[in-house]
Amino acid sequence: MALTEQQRVRRARIAAHTSWANTADRQGRTAPATSAFLARFEKQVDPLGVLEPEVRAQMAVHARRAYMLQLTERSAKTRARKAKSAG
Repeated sequence: MALTEQQRVRRARIAAHTSWANTADRQGRTAPATSAFLARFEKQVDPLGVLEPEVRAQMAVHARRAYMLQLTERSAKTRARKAKSAG
């Protein structure tokens, strides 16, 4: 029996909430992913690893902010497109 998209979304949300309800150490659970995400930006701004750590870290902060703003922009465009097609 195939599930509808709405049913799949509901089940996924239930599973996610159940998983987090059973997680006492939230930071510990997400630490590896957070470290990898942040390392991505340090590698982006200094692929050869030649910059001073403080300089690289500051540049990575700006690269991460730029990335987040790009995501925000794409999200706004998608929402506008969906609103236009719904209305």
